[in-house]
Amino acid sequence: KVNDNPIVEDAVVIGNEVSSDQFIHANTVTVLNNELRGGCIIPVFSKDNESTISHPEFIETTYQTVEKFFSNERILQPAIRVSHPIKGRIPEAMGKPAKELLETEKTLYYERMAFVIELPGIKDLVGGNELSLTVGGVRAYNQENLYNRKSEEKFKVFVGFKNQVCTNLCVFTDGAYREIKVRTLNELSFQIFNLLSEFDPARQFKLLQSYGNYELSESQFAHLLGKARMFQHLPVKQKAELQPFPLSDTQVTTVAREYYHDDAFSRNQNGGLDFWKLYNLFTGANKSSYIDTFLDRGAGCFAFIQFLIQQVAAGNNSWYLNSNFD
Repeated sequence: KVNDNPIVEDAVVIGNEVSSDQFIHANTVTVLNNELRGGCIIPVFSKDNESTISHPEFIETTYQTVEKFFSNERILQPAIRVSHPIKGRIPEAMGKPAKELLETEKTLYYERMAFVIELPGIKDLVGGNELSLTVGGVRAYNQENLYNRKSEEKFKVFVGFKNQVCTNLCVFTDGAYREIKVRTLNELSFQIFNLLSEFDPARQFKLLQSYGNYELSESQFAHLLGKARMFQHLPVKQKAELQPFPLSDTQVTTVAREYYHDDAFSRNQNGGLDFWKLYNLFTGANKSSYIDTFLDRGAGCFAFIQFLIQQVAAGNNSWYLNSNFD
């Protein structure tokens, strides 16, 4: 039996395997797809009253496309998290005090939604951690112009891996479409299928496995965090010449804290930190991002770690690691 509440913190569907819902925290809550479908209204474009593609339609289209592409794989049910509820009421309840509203008189939809679908059979070990293939999507109605006529709608989809140790998501720049614009579900399915076709899991596993070959010393790590704090305040011209830093100041603080305290990815005995651990400290901090920035920051974490590894491997002094201020 599904919990009767429209939103539950740890949703479980009896008789079905559900993907882990701990891939993002921030201000989100867990919801089941049938609750989105049955308990939420669908926003429309106000000038022509045409319906948007709903959250359940996005999730179901993605799931069906994944089923088609991975026809012989076990696929878990989607884990869905939502935020920014938009509340309303039916016309008959106009003027009624909020505390007197009946449940049948309330309306609701969620401005932002993210989901993941796990394929536990496609997995490998990286740094002693089991990673399984994961497909997901992000939708944010605040990025649509709902005050106009119906037009192309924006979606974000990705394919990457979920670290079973910490539920961190490994999202790659070449495994994410960060702005799909479509009008129909068929167009959406086509784009998702293209993304899955272009993604090479074996190549990405091999790339992640190489992260353990590189390490920052304690002083380099401290210098990196200091430069990360400085990055947002640099002159525009200098900032444009550097690799973008993907996390906020608050998330940098989280990385610093977990350097000492994370059960799986804290510093080595000599104070050093290999790049697999560093990457997971970044992706762990990214869980505090809002839904509409979560995917961009996740891909940004991958791009940033790749950049640092290339700099270290080439013996270059990146601005982030260079202690020479001249």
